[in-house]
Amino acid sequence: MNNDKPFTLDLLKDISLAKAIGVILLISAAAFGFLIWLIYFKGGSDYSSNLITSLPALNALLNSTSTVLLLFGYNAIRQRDFTKHMKYNLTAFVTSSLFLISYVIYHNFHGSTPFTGQGIIRPVYFFILISHIILSALVMPMILTSFYLAFSGKLKLHRRVSKVTLPVWLYVSVTGVVIFFLLRAYS
Repeated sequence: MNNDKPFTLDLLKDISLAKAIGVILLISAAAFGFLIWLIYFKGGSDYSSNLITSLPALNALLNSTSTVLLLFGYNAIRQRDFTKHMKYNLTAFVTSSLFLISYVIYHNFHGSTPFTGQGIIRPVYFFILISHIILSALVMPMILTSFYLAFSGKLKLHRRVSKVTLPVWLYVSVTGVVIFFLLRAYS
């Protein structure tokens, strides 16, 4: 058992909760709006390469890595090892951020990938995809809020928000991998 004290940033302690959440929501809405435009309105370009076509597999690997790191972070906080918890969750955030960068690059060049599966798998796929999209829009502000609360020393509120954030983040990470494999199998 490690009794390290939680790490806080004095700069964040001076920012009100309302102001922080306002900025988080603004950033999250802008990012989600950009992704909607990129995937559904911009379309792909004519450029392709082996690197671009390999990005979905990299994305699945990054999502899988985030999932494992989140589970390690959860285990660390259950053991009250705040340092490991912070390191695992920050690393999960980095891998999720790298996923997002790779995802944007891929969709900038490729556009969307149609799902061609038929039969019972079609509604299953679209249920997973739609729930994934909705929750991915919600998870970004949840993650940023969890980090703000932790680093500003608002630990009781951090715990409450993180109890919802963790399962949503895990769901989004896992379903991202499931979507990758379903697209590979049926497209």
